[in-house]
Parts: sequence; structure tokens; C-alpha cells
Amino acid sequence: MGIKRIGGWFFIIILSLLIFLPALSFAQREVKIGVILPLSGPLAPIGKSLKDGAELAADIVNKKYPGIGIPIAEWEGIPGLGGAKIKLVFSDSRGDPAWGAEQAKRLIEDEKVVGLLGAYQSAVTKTASVEAERAGIPFVNPDSTSPDLSKRGFKWFWRVTPHETWFTRDLFDFLDGLVAGKSPGVRAVPKSELEPLAIAAENTEWGAAALTEIEKFAKERGWKIAEAFKYPHKATDLTSEARKLTASKAPTFLFASYVSDAILFVKALKEMKATPRLIWGQNAGFIAPDFWKTLGGDVNGIVSRDVFSAVLGKVKPEADRINKIYKERSGFDFDGSSARDFIGVQVWAHALDKAKSTDPKALQKALNELYIPGKELIMPWMGVKFGSPFPGDTNQNELGSGIIIQYQGYPDGKPEIVFPFEVATSRLIYPFPGWK
Repeated sequence: MGIKRIGGWFFIIILSLLIFLPALSFAQREVKIGVILPLSGPLAPIGKSLKDGAELAADIVNKKYPGIGIPIAEWEGIPGLGGAKIKLVFSDSRGDPAWGAEQAKRLIEDEKVVGLLGAYQSAVTKTASVEAERAGIPFVNPDSTSPDLSKRGFKWFWRVTPHETWFTRDLFDFLDGLVAGKSPGVRAVPKSELEPLAIAAENTEWGAAALTEIEKFAKERGWKIAEAFKYPHKATDLTSEARKLTASKAPTFLFASYVSDAILFVKALKEMKATPRLIWGQNAGFIAPDFWKTLGGDVNGIVSRDVFSAVLGKVKPEADRINKIYKERSGFDFDGSSARDFIGVQVWAHALDKAKSTDPKALQKALNELYIPGKELIMPWMGVKFGSPFPGDTNQNELGSGIIIQYQGYPDGKPEIVFPFEVATSRLIYPFPGWK
């Protein structure tokens, strides 16, 4: 009788273990997301900041960060997956589209990731996302801005950031606003002081898209262009290109350049004693830490489109709290690039929680139906919701927006927001003060 009773209890214990062990292992397991970034070569400094932003978001999801003010900080893993942790598997694109595609394939086939994040450069994102599309694996893109990426009709690609159409519209709203006297504390600027425009764009997928958008909006808004050209990617000397800009006699210089190019242009223009009235950068190199670290006070007065500035902490306390943690770890404030990769991981976390599964079809459905309200983001956005905000767009975040910042008082000051005019944190310094 005693033996039978022991046997009965043994059976119950074994049965309980069979029932609960899968749940326990599920709760403890990791969910692998492949992240493709330029971690070597000229863009390695930007790649590191992107990596730091993504890692901080994963850490906030995986551990408890009380008092930050956004839901993922209270999760301690993905609630819908029994507390499973996000594991980011990083891969170096080397800034090479063909190699980036190979890395996407490797992450999917060898690392068995449930999805991908990346890849900053539009040309790399273009090729890597093709591999995800072929495999039927979700690719979340937080940081590439060529408009064409969301016009391919892909079913497995979702872009979080606004793209060049948004940002170029902001540029011309900014220029038109200066002419109309809408910039706080700045007199109405005669259009003749700002045109014609001179444009330099690097010869890549992103640079070509940026140039096309600027030319299109200039034509639509009635702005003259004196000079517009593409220059070689990874150039080591841009003296002749800088000379083209100065020879154009244009008062406004517009750039679509990565960090090494942006630095070379500013150094060359300073050497030539150029006297533009306005210098504007299309994000990328013009907001990278290496840009202002290398140039110091020579960045003062330069404006750039962006999506984040540390001064947003004045109106978004949660952004300030998260930025402080990021700065403690990296030594720098968030910029538009690192902040976007933070949100990219945040999107993945919400998609996994909503899907309650790592099945690709379930994740596809979750991303298509996803909504994250703006109050949960560090960006000044209305939120994240994928749709078709412009003709031809699919799976593009409809609720993003851009800002234009100006370097004021570097090395001690932070970039101030000068557009949209109604949320400006400082008066625009106009005209460009020149270099000493």
C-alpha cells in the first residue's frame, strides 16, 4: 500500500514536471533579434552609437527600470512570452550592401534569429531586407531614410523613421518660414538672401534620394538652384567639391553627407573662407558625435534636420531620464540615429508582446496592427503605427516627424531646436556667423 502511494505521488510529480517544464524553459529562454550595423570602416563611430542605443533599449526591456515612465521599463522581459529576454545578435555590415545581405542571410539561417533590425545605410538596408523578404522573416528598419525603401510593396519590411520626403518638406517649410518671418526673434529674411541653393550629396542610395527630393521640392516651391552634384562615397579629399560650392555664389549650402565627408566639407570651406548665410545638413554626418567632437566650435551656426535633441528633455521627462542613462554609458547624449535604434528595439519588444509568439506570421500580424502612443517614445512623435502616409508607401510609420536643430555654443551647449517654429527652444542664429 505504501509503495503504491509512493508510486502515485511519483507519477503526479512527473506529470507536473511535464506540464510545467516547457513553461519554465519558455519563460527563461531568449528571443534573438539580428542587428546589422556598420561597425567597422568610416561609419564605425556612428555604428557604435547605434549599437549603444539598441543595447540600452534591450536592457530596459529585460530588466526593471522603475521611475523611467515608459511601460517597457516595468516588464523584466516580454510579458506575452512569459518573460523571455531579448538577445541582440550584432553583425557588421562593413558599409557594404553585398556583405550586408550576406550577414542578413547568415543571421537568419545560422543564428536562427526571429527577425532583423538595421541597417542604417539605405543601400545596405535595401539588400539585407531582400533576404528577409525571401525568408519570410520580419525586418524592422529604424534608421534608413531613402523613400524608395517603403515603396517596394514588401510584406516583411517595416520602417519606423520618417524618410527624406518628410525631412525635405521640413527643410522647405523652414526656408519658406524664414522668408515669411515665422522664426521667433528673427526678422523676415528676403528670399534673395537665401537663394539660389547649392547642394552636395554623396553618391549612394541615400544621397541620391536626398538630392532627388531636394530638387523636387525646390521646383514645387519655386526655389532656384545654382549647383547640385553627387560626389564619390568614402572620398578622402573634397576640396574640389567645396570649391564648386563657393564658386556657385549660392548663399545656402545643403548637404547629404556621412560623418567623414561632413567634416571634410566644413574644414575645406573654412580654409577657403567661404561665407554662406545658411548651412544645412540632412542628418547623418551632421549629427554624429565625431562631427562636433572633431570640429568643436566650427559647428556653431550649422543647422541639421534631426529627430531627437537632448533639449527635448525639457518637455518630455521620460526622454530626459533615458538620455541620462545613455550618456552615463556612452559618454554622449542621444542623437537622432542612436535614439531611432532605441525605438527600433522598443518596436520589436511591443511586437513580440502583442504576437505572444515568435512565429513569423504572428509577428507579421502584430507589426501590421501595432500602435505605440507618442507618450511612450523618447521622440517628439505622435507614436508608431504602420501604414501609407505618402503615395506608394507601405508599412511606413505614419506618426513620425522631424525637427531642425542648430549648434549653438559648442563645445558646451547642446543643439537647440529651431524648427518647427512653435516648439523652438532657442532663437535661430542667422545668418551663419562664419569661422574664426
